[in-house]
Amino acid sequence: MIVADLHVHTTHSDGTLTLETLPEAAREAGVDVVAVTDHDRLHPDLQTPVAVVGDVTVVHGIELRVDSPAGHVDLLGYGARRTDPLVAELDRLQENRVERARRIVDCVEDRLGVSLDVALEPGVGRPHIAQAIADSEADYGYDDAFAELIGDDCPCYVAREIPDFETGRDLLADACGLVGLAHPLRYDDPVAALDLTASLDAVERWYPYGRDVDTRPVEQAIERHGLVPTGGSDAHGETLGAAGLDADAYQHFRSHTRL
Repeated sequence: MIVADLHVHTTHSDGTLTLETLPEAAREAGVDVVAVTDHDRLHPDLQTPVAVVGDVTVVHGIELRVDSPAGHVDLLGYGARRTDPLVAELDRLQENRVERARRIVDCVEDRLGVSLDVALEPGVGRPHIAQAIADSEADYGYDDAFAELIGDDCPCYVAREIPDFETGRDLLADACGLVGLAHPLRYDDPVAALDLTASLDAVERWYPYGRDVDTRPVEQAIERHGLVPTGGSDAHGETLGAAGLDADAYQHFRSHTRL
């Protein structure tokens, strides 16, 4: 039985949950522990590495995209504290996110002749723009917007600035109690991505890929590098517990995390 969902997003990035609605979602899923891991942001209302919200234990985390020899990958930091270097880097990334979103919106509006209702503020990302396209007068749905307009290599795609792997890893290592690789089997080259775990603490072992996957390479990396297995639903909506840790795995996580 899943007791800990360690990969959840809120409205502070591109999720729909808030700290107020999170306890009810956790109760409905039968989950006791949730890690809030917003994209490139620390949650402003979580001031400690671990907190209790309602009757739910909330681990303050972050999902940070970095550029690596395996391409762009996502790192998960758990038990986050606000160090000056990490905060400075996240501020820089959010400024770039806003500028990138502005350029994408301008391109889409010019191309389609529509006006998009997008709040150009920290936390904005392509999902917000895709939803705005779907809500506009343009004849595009959410998925169509990504497939034809703003997805990678599409006409209105704009790359964003991200730190390199070593920089991101070191920033998280100084600020967090545990640093791991997110969803290793989602990348174009999972083997190269898993090679990065040699200098990490953990790897996401349980994840809802939505397809059959061979998890043996992940398990081999855990054994080879002594990694802590983590897991979570990567929830962007209201449903938690699609993947995560059972009681024994969570106790292992807690015993190896500097909280």
